[in-house]
Amino acid sequence: MYSIFQTTGLAQDLTHIPLIKRSISSTVITGYDPTTVDPSHPVTLFIIQLFIIICFTQGLGYAFKYIKQPAVIAEVIGGIILGPTVMGRIPGFTNHIFPQASIGYLNLVANVGLILFLFLIGLEVDVGVMKKNKVGAAAISVAGMVIPFGLGAAVAVPTYHNFVDTEKVSFGHFMLFIGVAMAITAFPVLCRILTSTKLLDTEVGVIVLAAGVGNDVVGWVLLALTLALVSAASGATAVYILLAAVGWSIILLWPIKKGFHWVVRRSGSLEHGPTPGVMTLTFLIVFTSAFVTGVIGVHPIFGGFLAGLIIPHEGGFAISLVEKIDDLVTLLFLPIYFVLSGLSTNLGLLDTGKIWGYIIMLCVIGFAGKFLGCAGAAVAMRYSLRESAAIGVLMSCKGLVELIVLNVGLSAGIINQQLFSMMVIVAIVLTFITTPVTLAVYPEHRRNRISESRKKDGEKTVEGGAANVTGGSGGREETQRFLVILQKLEHLSAVMFLTQLLETRSVVERKPFNAAEAVGHEMHKPEYNGESASSTPENQLARLPTVSSQGEGSRPRSPAPTIDALKIIELTGRTHSVMQSTEKDQLLLTDDTLQLFRQFGQLRGLEVTPHISIVGSDSYPQAVADYASDLGSELVIVPWTVPPQGNSSELIDPSPTATNALALTASTSGIVSQFDSIFGAENSGSPMYTHFVRRVFSECSSDIALFVDRGFGGSASFAPGSGQHIFLPFFGGPDARLALRFVVQLCKHDNVTATIVRVEKPEIGDDESTAEEGHKMTQSESIQVHQAALASNQLTGYPETQARLASDTADNIAWTYYTASSTTPARPASIDSALSRISFWSTKSTSPLSYAFTCASTAMSSTSATAASWRPMLIVTGRGRRAAAINHSAELNKILADKGLNPSIGAELRKTVGDAATGLILGGGAPGKASYLVMEAGQR
Repeated sequence: MYSIFQTTGLAQDLTHIPLIKRSISSTVITGYDPTTVDPSHPVTLFIIQLFIIICFTQGLGYAFKYIKQPAVIAEVIGGIILGPTVMGRIPGFTNHIFPQASIGYLNLVANVGLILFLFLIGLEVDVGVMKKNKVGAAAISVAGMVIPFGLGAAVAVPTYHNFVDTEKVSFGHFMLFIGVAMAITAFPVLCRILTSTKLLDTEVGVIVLAAGVGNDVVGWVLLALTLALVSAASGATAVYILLAAVGWSIILLWPIKKGFHWVVRRSGSLEHGPTPGVMTLTFLIVFTSAFVTGVIGVHPIFGGFLAGLIIPHEGGFAISLVEKIDDLVTLLFLPIYFVLSGLSTNLGLLDTGKIWGYIIMLCVIGFAGKFLGCAGAAVAMRYSLRESAAIGVLMSCKGLVELIVLNVGLSAGIINQQLFSMMVIVAIVLTFITTPVTLAVYPEHRRNRISESRKKDGEKTVEGGAANVTGGSGGREETQRFLVILQKLEHLSAVMFLTQLLETRSVVERKPFNAAEAVGHEMHKPEYNGESASSTPENQLARLPTVSSQGEGSRPRSPAPTIDALKIIELTGRTHSVMQSTEKDQLLLTDDTLQLFRQFGQLRGLEVTPHISIVGSDSYPQAVADYASDLGSELVIVPWTVPPQGNSSELIDPSPTATNALALTASTSGIVSQFDSIFGAENSGSPMYTHFVRRVFSECSSDIALFVDRGFGGSASFAPGSGQHIFLPFFGGPDARLALRFVVQLCKHDNVTATIVRVEKPEIGDDESTAEEGHKMTQSESIQVHQAALASNQLTGYPETQARLASDTADNIAWTYYTASSTTPARPASIDSALSRISFWSTKSTSPLSYAFTCASTAMSSTSATAASWRPMLIVTGRGRRAAAINHSAELNKILADKGLNPSIGAELRKTVGDAATGLILGGGAPGKASYLVMEAGQR
């Protein structure tokens, strides 16, 4: 048999059988120890090490977030704990988990990750940031290098004679190394500290980033010079190494860079992100550059850094590339590198007072050199004392870059393990104190925020609208400047739907205007107990105003509104997020959501100006408030897309069938399920977006409109040009007056009609004297009354008697202004045109919410009379959480109890949209299927 194997050549293959047999038998079932180092199968122990490293460092990272420390601190300390200082003292731990035979595998993976990390650092270096602040950045960067380098060279003298083997290491090499270690700034950690302290959008953050770029580049060059001198056997060899390094840098930064840019453009990667072919080419360039710098005598990490400098930043290409590899490097490779550093750090060697005295001296020198140099340069550049101090503290940060420098020095033999451990302590201390000291010397209320786009827009003259109008919010006839919030792509359809209603021209051909077909602005005020069934609003709502059109020149046109679109992006500690913050100009040109909305505005004749705010998630509301203030926005539109449940055709069906009639009066289970997914008990309250909405209401001083999109903006089926019908229940108060004015403005669009029902709650001795008094007041007096009512707003409770009377008077004035005859001299002709498409009704009811719900159901049913004439319904209401005229709390509680709805849903929903909208949404039937615009008047 063996001869057959030998003849066929299979005998040679049998030599592998023992290895295969041994591999198969090496299982835990047969008693195999998985922590044993097996060169033929090293992945088993590597996975154990990787699991321990990631869990330990990430766990510490989450803990350190609570004391506002960067993740690098937790990872460095985690590495030290896993090393001989702490865990290494446990018998058998190091021999089983990190045996010396396995360090080579960890070192290989760590160095691959380190090359990629230096590539990411090179990517973060944006020369454009330094060019924008070249004078100040250059001054701070130079001062922050020269003074620390000089102090480092001075302290190197006693350190060299006490802790270095003078026979093996020359003083010149050691002095150069210590000078570089003192002068370098940890640019990646610095970016993340600026992120966590919310300094990226301040003058301090901008200048520190610019100075950090120059400091980073010069520091790496000096370290490469140091290593070249150490590696060289003679001075001539060092010169050759330096010339070779310079030559490769020129080749990489000129012909290879130009060729790479050409490939990126030809492949379409600038517009659509890197293709697989471009990613492959990128990795080849990175590792080729690392190989070249390694073989010529400079560390391979410098090759990775140089490769990062050639990546184009146009079109957000660099950001897209970083997104693909950032997590792999920072979550997998770097923790391994930290642990390897921890294994080389033995704090047990620091066992004398002399050593700790030198550690304190190195900490003082390291901080003082950076602080004095950078803060002094900042003062010379006329920054304030607080800003200068913050710049000095931030530039003294060491972090990961210092750790890399120390590891390179240890591997090159410039420093020993004892001095390495001392310098690691110095790096940890200087990095640890950066955040708290910065917050102490430059607190948030002292900061001067800057954003070039907003600064430019803030120089524009913001027109507050046309003439002052009785009953208008803030004394404006209509809103002319809007701020639209775009946080998600799915908000785009809702925002497009709402903003196209702001047009004052028709978009489809219609028959000529016939005044006889318009219901007009008649006003019906029946007695509460004596009204006839045929004259009540809910029975006459079938007489909806018709869509009409006049010639383009036959009626006055209001000026087109201007819209600012704000895209909010979360600022995280990831590299690509920090790059987004520093390259917002590129994002404005490439963000799909903003560009689509801007093109939509151009097609509709609306001026749309895009903006981007990159802040932490907890700063979203403040960003909205800041932009609204800086841009002079009169109304902030916040979209809220509620996820649909079940069949969307059941929510809106224009066909006049029995099925549709049944759907209009169906159970509320489908509607409630939509909001149960948001406010249900399993979520323990409102999720993040509703908290954002509430904080916008409380922190923004402008008028706010929350558009609760129920899906018909993107999923409904109705005839093109069918128009929009709006229903407004007017309960009184500043929010209701704002909603009234805005609905009238929307009705200037030829395709928009509205039904407005004023529902008052009767009181004992109620009469119409207040309303009659309103007819006699002048326009200026009415504005004063309205402003007094706004000033009396309270977040809790309801207005006192005097404020209540002022608010009621303002309600009567606003109502009379829009419902009086067209001969009113103070009312512009453009408003009269809009009022021809509005039906006004007025009544009193002891159950205002239920009455409004009935009217809304009737109005929506009438819009579905025929499939050809069906129009979607938008319900506009005031939020009523501040200075509401009617307290709906008792009635809403009864409605929720009668329908057996989850109390948590009603409680959370009413906190967000108010009692009136909650009653209409959860009441079921037709109103629950409509979309809502919930408005709140700002506090000016």
